[in-house]
Amino acid sequence: MIHSSQLLRRAFIADAIFSGVSAVTMVLDAGALASFLNLPEALLRETGLFLIAYTALVGWLSTRSEVPKPLVMLVVVGNAAWTLASIALLFSGAVAPNLLGIIVVVAQAIATGVFAELQYVGMRRSEGVVAA
Repeated sequence: MIHSSQLLRRAFIADAIFSGVSAVTMVLDAGALASFLNLPEALLRETGLFLIAYTALVGWLSTRSEVPKPLVMLVVVGNAAWTLASIALLFSGAVAPNLLGIIVVVAQAIATGVFAELQYVGMRRSEGVVAA
């Protein structure tokens, strides 16, 4: 366990808010978003469902003064992987989003990459290991 720095907790809060809003939007309006962005409806809905659980995790982590370092690393690595996978998706040819869809995918990839960086720096600023 590490004592969570203020930066780490705030990065988790921001990530939870961004992910939560995205989750609700994707789950409730997947059909409208799919036609608006020219992205598959199932991809949007399933991503939204995943983000509900993810939001709960980072939201919970944001409330803890002591957090398991491996769990923090999992979130950081997951966010970095999400960023890379989002960009790879655009180059894969598996989807053919319109210009707005490309902008949305790139913008969320950038935001997720920023969260990964802030969470990593916040983890590094966190106080040392706390006795369990």
